[in-house]
Amino acid sequence: MSNAVALITDEIYGVRASFEAVSVDRSINFEREAGFAIQMISGNDYALTQAMNNKQSVIDAVTNVAAIGISLNPAKKQAYLVPRKGKICLEISYMGLIDLAIQDGGIKWAQAQLVHEKDTFALNGMDKMPLHQFNPFAKDRSEIVGVYVVVKTADGEYLTHTMDIDAAYAIRDRSESWKRNGPGKRGPWETDPGEMIKKTCVKQAYKYWPKTDRLNKAIHFLDTEGGEGLESIRPQQSAGCAPDVLTAWCNKAKEAASEAALQTVWEGGLAIINASGDKKAYDTFKATVKNRKEELMRAPDDGKTIDMPATTPQREPGSDDAELQADFQRQMAKEGAPQ
Repeated sequence: MSNAVALITDEIYGVRASFEAVSVDRSINFEREAGFAIQMISGNDYALTQAMNNKQSVIDAVTNVAAIGISLNPAKKQAYLVPRKGKICLEISYMGLIDLAIQDGGIKWAQAQLVHEKDTFALNGMDKMPLHQFNPFAKDRSEIVGVYVVVKTADGEYLTHTMDIDAAYAIRDRSESWKRNGPGKRGPWETDPGEMIKKTCVKQAYKYWPKTDRLNKAIHFLDTEGGEGLESIRPQQSAGCAPDVLTAWCNKAKEAASEAALQTVWEGGLAIINASGDKKAYDTFKATVKNRKEELMRAPDDGKTIDMPATTPQREPGSDDAELQADFQRQMAKEGAPQ
């Protein structure tokens, strides 16, 4: 095992506490997902290089697997870790989006298909299965002219959504990633256009499906962090720590049975909250840790103390680390924080 792979492996396994804290699906096992993540990154030299250059992106991507409730299992083809824009990104496939809707009970099944010029296609109403006839073994079905997705709801109804290829490409052309990057650097729209056309249709169609929390979260993630949304979406994205993430870490702090356990929770939670740059979330988490420490101090413990780190979400780029540490320690002493 190369040194780079060993370092990335350590980074991924260091995410365990955060992964379990934000997990929305307990069937998503950390050990398995960590193994899939290591396999995807170590199996590609370019991905490994990007991971080494931006280790935080690896941490974020693996944590998002748990927060969304999707699997990196290659056999399921739900999601992948891919190098893009100098970092490792979580890429969710159209099949992953469909699986989320099925798992949450919004629909029973779904199918997305490309329609080619030589196919026979007839829409029989939005609430009925369409007619789509083609030879799957034909070597030339001509150009793609459209795409559709049909689902069967829990009530037994069919919902069909169609898009012509120009509408799909119009969305592609207005997406942030497509506009920002030139030919050869436009990611899956160039490497896997058929899959992206299907995903575009699924993302349009889901608005008419019974709503599910995980699917909504996955769509929002793709439109913002994934760069698949229109440029107007990103300014509307609210920065900061997600409420469910903050709540999970605060609950872990309240449940810590010893100061040593509380120290572990503090370090794990701080890594996630600091990355969000959310000062309010940081203050809330710090107060929760302080309160729990005071409770533990009233009872016998193992004698270990909580070491508050020298970084906060307010850290300015380029600030001197030693000066920051001194200022932070003075602040902690003034506030009566655990030292």
